Amino acid sequence: MPSTSARIVALRAAGTSFVVELTEPVPRVLHWGADLGELSGADWAALSLTAEPAILNNALDVERRFTVWPTEADGWSGTPAHHGHLAGGAGAPRLALSGVEHHEDPDGGGEVRIALADAGAGLDVAVTYRLEPSGVLGVHAELTRRAGASDGGAEAAPYDLAQAVTLLPVPRRAAEILDFTGKWSRERSPQRRPLGHGTYAREVRRGKPGLDSPYLLTVGTPGFGFRSGEVWGVHVGWSGDQRFLVEQLPEGAGVHAAALGGGELLRAGEVRLAPGEAYRTPVSWYAWSADGLDGLADRFHALLRARPQHPVAPRPLVLNSWEAVYFDHDLERLLRLVDKAAEVGVERFVLDDGWFAGRRSDNAGLGDWWVDPVVWPRGLTPLIDHVRARGLEFGLWVEPEMVNPDSDLAREHPDWVLGPKAGLGPSARNQYVLDITNPDAWAYLLDKLDALLSQNAIAYLKWDHNRELHEAVHGPDDRPVAHAQVTALYRLLDELKERHPGVEIESCASGGGRVDLGILARTDRVWASDCNDPVERQAIQRWTGQLLPPELVGAHLGPSPAHTTHRATADSFRLATALFGHAGIEQDLTACTDEELARITAWTAMYRELRPLLHGGRSVRADLTAPDDPDREARLLHGVVALDGSAALYCWARTATSAEGQYGRVPLPGLAADGSYQVRVRTELGLPSLHQTSGPAWLTEALTDWVRMPGAVLAQAGVPMPTLNPGQALVIEVRRAA
Repeated sequence: MPSTSARIVALRAAGTSFVVELTEPVPRVLHWGADLGELSGADWAALSLTAEPAILNNALDVERRFTVWPTEADGWSGTPAHHGHLAGGAGAPRLALSGVEHHEDPDGGGEVRIALADAGAGLDVAVTYRLEPSGVLGVHAELTRRAGASDGGAEAAPYDLAQAVTLLPVPRRAAEILDFTGKWSRERSPQRRPLGHGTYAREVRRGKPGLDSPYLLTVGTPGFGFRSGEVWGVHVGWSGDQRFLVEQLPEGAGVHAAALGGGELLRAGEVRLAPGEAYRTPVSWYAWSADGLDGLADRFHALLRARPQHPVAPRPLVLNSWEAVYFDHDLERLLRLVDKAAEVGVERFVLDDGWFAGRRSDNAGLGDWWVDPVVWPRGLTPLIDHVRARGLEFGLWVEPEMVNPDSDLAREHPDWVLGPKAGLGPSARNQYVLDITNPDAWAYLLDKLDALLSQNAIAYLKWDHNRELHEAVHGPDDRPVAHAQVTALYRLLDELKERHPGVEIESCASGGGRVDLGILARTDRVWASDCNDPVERQAIQRWTGQLLPPELVGAHLGPSPAHTTHRATADSFRLATALFGHAGIEQDLTACTDEELARITAWTAMYRELRPLLHGGRSVRADLTAPDDPDREARLLHGVVALDGSAALYCWARTATSAEGQYGRVPLPGLAADGSYQVRVRTELGLPSLHQTSGPAWLTEALTDWVRMPGAVLAQAGVPMPTLNPGQALVIEVRRAA
């Protein structure tokens, strides 16, 4: 590797470079962002030379450097990479380089592991950077209390770790922040603000990422959009408490302007490292793109699709029973529902809440994970056999991490309920959290779930989590265990997957309250939201897709009016919206008219036809207005383009009215300007209601036949779109002309 006087290590992949200089005492980050190419020794020397900032007035007498593990010892006045104490001392970390491991992968990317030692605290820190072929950089650290470490008489004292985050530098032009908030039935609602001086931090204290999860903290050039702008983002791959931050100090971060980072939020006393013990941070996933938010999404989608456990079989079309029957588990009614599902083309039937002991409503039964003998006197076998006889897979809803006070489990093991010794706080949805850090409680769940899966032909678990973790402490000392609760969950999921490798698991948490790459390392899809109202779902799915590809995001057709909003919508709009994900149905098909069933049947056939494109192509979203336009979400254009550019499918949707009568020419994103295409409108789902008299002319032709158009018109000049009434959508198919 080319080097200066101090060795330089670089990783490159997919147009991204990450460069570290192995300076003493702590290495520094020279660059993270656009690929710098193959540099010579002189080039590396120039990069190192230009990494030295000016010495400012009223400041340190040496240059400030932004290191791989920033602390006050570097002159860094921002958020430290870690802080803690050793019996009230060792409060000023002083780290020094103790080793480096580095390798590059033949297909691009590679890994750098930098070992640091803090002699005063007897603490070793190893920071690992892995650049994936997608250009996404995974960063984690391991902090180890050295066995036999000594600090005066404190060698046996634990090191109380208060915080550990990873940080990367970003430049001055990254001047605008995008992250997310939300609530039940409206997850991943975007919010923007300028990046000023100081710290912008989002802390999650819900024991899971939450419905208001920051999700992906992005900074970029002002006005960045889906298709334009330079952006840098970070996602914390952890299913518990989290911390995201971007921080800009007046003196900068070395020669950089700001720091972007994240990690687990630790509660006081939660991580106490005795000699020989270690804490490993979650992986924080960093990505850069010069092509706006779609470029960032491309990288994350490529990252996920490259995983060995990523689903490769066609994603089966689901019917979930919840909004069809709720708690009314009458076998004959369910058999009729299965028959209708099979007739319209459903491939997987999921029995939702209400099947287990004592579960006639949401105020009892959680924890008693055996089939209710009153409701199901012959067990689930008659239903499962019928489902499989009709050619469908069978799935089942569970919520293992929760317990109702009105349950045999809570009555027999009240000490298994997570909470302080002073007594439990208020319930939420009539339930509490099961303390799965208790080995007996963990073993109980494994035994019950293993038995369910072993005794029944279950292909799929919908794994729910319907309350937050408050006062997550246990034992006589009220020891915080939010971290341990997540690691116990991971071990439970891993063990079930080991025993039942063919079973798929969905992560659900009151909808989209646990969507992160930590849980997705162990599950096969997420439930984006309990809301199936297509007006809300258009935005929820569009922003969930900033991290996840469509095949990992459950998107279901619900009834009208919607269960969560009571809004009435056209079935054509609901069908078009649910098409762009891992599609499913969440309504009582036995109550549908023949006309409705015919459209649903056409939709399921369309999903199966287009599934390879929808679940293998590049997701694209059009910038129709400025990011700060109050009508930005009123009309949407999104789609999927085949990786080889041979085909595309778009959805033109309107969720609300807007001031203009005619929108004008709209380019279709992702197509090649020098290509030649054919375009048509898919009419099987029904045509949208229009807020106009007729036209435009190309649309009239495309309703009945393919219309040939050059890429210069479709991708650059754009085509005039019809003005839809609110709550309407149009599905447009494009293919490369022969």
